[in-house]
Amino acid sequence: MGQLHVSDEFDALMARLDGIAGVLEDNADQGEEIGRLTDEAAKALKETGAFRVGVPRALGGYEFSPRQVIDTIAKITYTDASAGWAFMAVQMVTGTTAAYLGEKAAGVLFPDVRSGHHALIAGQGTKLGKAVTAEGGYRISGHWHFASGIPMCSHIHTAAFCEQTGEALVFTLPVEQATLIDNWDVMGLRATASIDYTVDDVFVPEEFVYPIATMDVRLGGAIYRMGLANMAGICHTGWAFGVGRRMLDEMRALAAKKTGNPGATVDTHQFYAEYAQAEAKLRAARAWAMEVWADNEATLDRGEKLSTEQETVTRLMLNNATWSVHAAGLAAYKWAGTAALRRGALQRFFRDLHAGTQHVTSGPGVLQGCGKWLAGLAPDAHWEFLELKG
Repeated sequence: MGQLHVSDEFDALMARLDGIAGVLEDNADQGEEIGRLTDEAAKALKETGAFRVGVPRALGGYEFSPRQVIDTIAKITYTDASAGWAFMAVQMVTGTTAAYLGEKAAGVLFPDVRSGHHALIAGQGTKLGKAVTAEGGYRISGHWHFASGIPMCSHIHTAAFCEQTGEALVFTLPVEQATLIDNWDVMGLRATASIDYTVDDVFVPEEFVYPIATMDVRLGGAIYRMGLANMAGICHTGWAFGVGRRMLDEMRALAAKKTGNPGATVDTHQFYAEYAQAEAKLRAARAWAMEVWADNEATLDRGEKLSTEQETVTRLMLNNATWSVHAAGLAAYKWAGTAALRRGALQRFFRDLHAGTQHVTSGPGVLQGCGKWLAGLAPDAHWEFLELKG
């Protein structure tokens, strides 16, 4: 089994992302209006090479380590939460598809990653459609939600259950074979294009199919041995920290403008205390996240899989990160006063934060499963995606 790869491309990519921050910022409002990243923003992201972070090194990708992925997503999210969300979804699905399908499919989807000639893939893996076996593959049908980032993509990744084999599988197919439904009318993350799509009796060759819970890495190193659920956890952790840091920095900048004015609430001891608490929540959540992932990385680097305890703590850490950032965001909103109501970064990030907290990975079911295992009430249980089963 391959070892964990810590890429030496990280610093250079961070510098390139700094270079496009103005482009993402300038396009954020228009992206909200059209319901997707603008062409200029999407082009800028692609040209940095950021979509290579999740692609196996064997194919010319960067294959970043988990902590490198977290920091990459946080940096993009800090500039525009919708760009960060769309990016995190597409890079994860693209990279795991490359890792789990194998060389034959990779030859079609990833012909020249170093030059930017490769598929970008979006789609949904938690709701299952229907699959039936066919000669050389499967025929699939279904209606799925939340195809974040799909306007940037050439292919769809979608999950379906095959009753004949009793397997839940992930299918990769050209985006043209699906019907996209423009129905993303929401409060926050408006530029992510997390739309619905349908597929009606489409054939997918077997080389473009893998089991949904696979940890069988066909191409790539240790990071892919965690499976889709833990890979998604990395992404949402990075997104949360990008949002939290930006909201507190916006509040800090606003406080500098308000201080010294008659009746300024930022000149009260209560503001000082609550801002300090918000900083503590964000920084403590990030410190624990990095501690958890340092331990996970060491396990993967030894050629081992994560234990049930590690999987439990990883899911709990994401829940803590999400809701710690939520608390920090509420503090920023409270002390910003009416400034938070007006169009601008603080209002947009506040709406995006409340959209992001609704994701199933930080939902109550996952938290309850973590508590049940940690309390010793399900000692023989194990995780299947986001469910604790015993």
